[in-house]
Amino acid sequence: MAPAPDTADDDASPRLTWAEDGAPRSGRFGDVYFSADDGLAESRAVFLQGCGLPQAWAGHATFTVAELGFGTGLNILALLDLWRREGPGNARLHVFTVERFPLSRDEAARALAAWPELADISSVLLDRWPAGDPGVHRIDLPGFNAVIDVAVGEVVDVLSAWTGRADAWFLDGFSPALNPGMWSEPVLDLVAARSAPGARLATFTVAGFVRRGLTQRGFRVDKRPGHGRKRERLEAVRRPTVAVIGAGIAGASVARALFEAGSAVTVIEADRPGAGGSGFPAALVTPRLDAGDVGIASFHAQALDRAGALYSAVPDAIVAEGVVQLHQTDRDTARFDKIAVQTWWSPGAMTVIDVAEATARLGERTGTGGLLMAGALAVAPAPILSAWLEGTRRVSGTVAAITPGESGGWSLTDPDGVVIAEVDSVVITAGWGAAALAPDLDLRPVRGQANWVEGVTVPAVAWGGYAAPTAEGLLFGATHDRDDTTTDVRPADTDRNVQTLAARLPDLAAAVTDRPIQARAAVRATTRDRLPVCGAVPGRPGLLVLTGLGSRGFCVAPLLGEHVAALITGAASPLADDMAERFAPGRFADKRA
Repeated sequence: MAPAPDTADDDASPRLTWAEDGAPRSGRFGDVYFSADDGLAESRAVFLQGCGLPQAWAGHATFTVAELGFGTGLNILALLDLWRREGPGNARLHVFTVERFPLSRDEAARALAAWPELADISSVLLDRWPAGDPGVHRIDLPGFNAVIDVAVGEVVDVLSAWTGRADAWFLDGFSPALNPGMWSEPVLDLVAARSAPGARLATFTVAGFVRRGLTQRGFRVDKRPGHGRKRERLEAVRRPTVAVIGAGIAGASVARALFEAGSAVTVIEADRPGAGGSGFPAALVTPRLDAGDVGIASFHAQALDRAGALYSAVPDAIVAEGVVQLHQTDRDTARFDKIAVQTWWSPGAMTVIDVAEATARLGERTGTGGLLMAGALAVAPAPILSAWLEGTRRVSGTVAAITPGESGGWSLTDPDGVVIAEVDSVVITAGWGAAALAPDLDLRPVRGQANWVEGVTVPAVAWGGYAAPTAEGLLFGATHDRDDTTTDVRPADTDRNVQTLAARLPDLAAAVTDRPIQARAAVRATTRDRLPVCGAVPGRPGLLVLTGLGSRGFCVAPLLGEHVAALITGAASPLADDMAERFAPGRFADKRA
């Protein structure tokens, strides 16, 4: 069982006693090994039925059961009995069971004598009963096409050393109140890390901290009617585990979609949500306007529609609806005319406006007309990130390496080589930070500094520069400096942003310069072809990316996040196949070849 209390007589004995009804009892922990009502029926109800057996092993060539608390071996006898009757043909059963204070063979024989219907199996197990010395003791059972590894030692040490992945868990330590070491946070961490996708878990306890601990580690936990005097028991199923690296809009979009699909999501962020390009007080949600590339133009229409629907469900997310895109060159007049009549826009979504209409909307003469994008938005990033990261497990740290796990999946380590997480799948959404983890993506850094003031308002407008309303005022900018990865605030860049604003909206610029101006800089990730990088990394199953969003992250990330989640969960993607191919990470390798 679990580690013993710290006493002078700290040996490996369970200090066995026997109740009047013949049931064995641990003198060390003051608890029974099995129910006096009917221990075998309890094992079958709590553990076999609780793990969905025999149905759960259908189709498995090898099925692995891990148990915490070998005790008398009764659970394993019940398992072997079911396996020999209803196990898949030619399949192999592997049992890994942990015990800190093992019973002797004679003690086990006395306890198991209560179940004569299992006498033939008991005799086989007892003939091979392991010694009590520390280490892993293997019991081959060729007649059952099974093998049992009995690990004697501290539960954390034993599970840390084990490289297997369990399809089912029997958590059968003594009561958490009497034996808390068996139910500790490190133990639950290891149970999660050593679980195969879809693993089932069963236990007699319904203690709140156990339920919460399993839920936080990716298990869907349900209470079920108990057995005998126990009113309730627990069943749990391990959801697919995914680590999302980065907590900006790309990471939050992936996390939201995965969480809603039933995956267990761990979000790893070195600093805080929105520490990178998603950390400004406002963001424009605008599509890429393309009069020639039908695929890209229609994709952005779909992305804008999806983003608007999702943001409208987040309280305080939408600051303003509608964005004016002013002409930047004379060619924009004809280009906007073509865009306004593209068939993928809903009626009224794109409206060409003249100088008078633009002036009326913006409150000062603009000098040009433009395009009113009715579905485009100004949003507040903070409430969006907060809402979409809710329900995920959050870990602070810097991922320095992503390597295949010893038992499948992926292992994420920090710069010191310490494991941050072990998961089935990984999604890199770290913006420019993705370049270090996936150098083959051909990402390019672009530094951008933006400024904001309070007490000045204007409708959302873009023209090369932009001005976006915030909850308290106005955000404007932004600089665009390629191959610059620094994020220091530069007074010269603030001056550039003010000059850019003044060149198009001089009255607004004058109002801005009368107030304290705040500033922040971040690094965007872009690509040579100006398209996002989204999908599975070739040759590395379970490793995916969503990056290279440039300045369109708040428009395209929600839809692309759902595409990534679909690739992981096997659900239908909202993205057309041809678009998925255009965004796929493998396109860079294809071009180099």
